[in-house]
Amino acid sequence: MKDLQLDFFDVPSPCRGVCKADARGYCQGCFRTRDERFGWLDLSNSEKQRVIKLCLQREKRRKAPPKEKKEQSDSENKQPSLLDFKPEQFICTSVDEDDFNDFEL
Repeated sequence: MKDLQLDFFDVPSPCRGVCKADARGYCQGCFRTRDERFGWLDLSNSEKQRVIKLCLQREKRRKAPPKEKKEQSDSENKQPSLLDFKPEQFICTSVDEDDFNDFEL
């Protein structure tokens, strides 16, 4: 019933008179896309309400403080390089006589 009552009244345009697109294509004033701005008169009232909700979400995201990136130490997350391989770290170079006692040709 709530939606039926709203159909009696036309949903006003959220235009704020700025009419300048940002880098993502949203209006800097009302946060509508180009298609939402130019097709506003052809939208039904329920579609207009949906566009206004999207605009409010876009504005909220735009005005939100930037998320802080989690600082990670380089040593914890750095992938070892195959080019930095140091054999003495991984290979035992000492040879004992016992290493070849069971070896036969």
